[in-house]
Amino acid sequence: MDVLVYDTKKYDRETLQAANADAGAPHKLVFVESLLNERTASLADGFPAVSLFVNDDASAPVLERLAHSGVRLITLRSTGFNNVDLDAAARCGLTVMRVANYSPYAVAEFAVALLLAVNRKLHRAHNRTREGNFALDGLQGYDIHGKTVGVIGTGRIGAIFAHIMQGFGVTLLGYDLTPHPECLALGMRYVSLDALLAESDVISLHTPLLPSTYHLINAEALAKMKRGVILINTSRGALVDAEALIEALKSGHVGAVGLDVYEEEEGLFFRDRSDQIITDDVFARLMTFPNVLITGHQAFFTYEALAQIAATTIRNLSDFEAGRHNENVLVPRSA
Repeated sequence: MDVLVYDTKKYDRETLQAANADAGAPHKLVFVESLLNERTASLADGFPAVSLFVNDDASAPVLERLAHSGVRLITLRSTGFNNVDLDAAARCGLTVMRVANYSPYAVAEFAVALLLAVNRKLHRAHNRTREGNFALDGLQGYDIHGKTVGVIGTGRIGAIFAHIMQGFGVTLLGYDLTPHPECLALGMRYVSLDALLAESDVISLHTPLLPSTYHLINAEALAKMKRGVILINTSRGALVDAEALIEALKSGHVGAVGLDVYEEEEGLFFRDRSDQIITDDVFARLMTFPNVLITGHQAFFTYEALAQIAATTIRNLSDFEAGRHNENVLVPRSA
């Protein structure tokens, strides 16, 4: 099957081509660096399938254009699918498939890395020592041991994050619609969102972006948190109201923040912008805080995760072409 792969980098091409060869699949993969949007949808003319990443635009107008051009399958190289209008896809007769699981360890371990880095000011210490400054003033952190860690969203990634944190000797609080058996076995206490916000010294977000979770961390939620709280987000940027977060940082209410995602990251992340002016004033303001560490959506970026994403993407293509049942097919919530 001919497949147009949007928003590709060198590592995407290498892993997808390797998975395609290993599977013996006859798929013809055509790679473009462009993001999918209304302007670039025409690139897919004549392709029965397209492959998308997290910042590609699969809104209703784009999906209608893809369907008109002959696309029948959209396969996502991600677990999250908030960028896809599933109702519109169903109306257009498009099948949407995702990578339901790749390496939850990749994201969970990165969340822990962000926590340790912002708590012990590793990013600041690194910059200082490169300049020959070995003073310790301003680098003091605190023991994670004995603190209360709140995990919002205890699916596979959240559960692994909780398991790692349990090794630090913390009290675990969880918030989720469905308690995870492994988290309960760790001694996690499931509480209301308000209770988690009020009691936690560290809060880590591991929930998908849905209408119900958009700006879950807003001004009201931030005000309920402990003064000095550390907030970690490796899930989706729009879970956090960035402007409200800035105000909480300015007041000193939030102690430190580690972000691997940002609400307006499309067109910013996954590209070299070092020779350009960043025109997003909210993002630029966040970057000025010494107690904020931002990375460019790299939590998923391990050899194991990329290999699994590629292998699942190829399997999705092959199963669709062969008409086989596949658990990665997404259906509208209204269905």
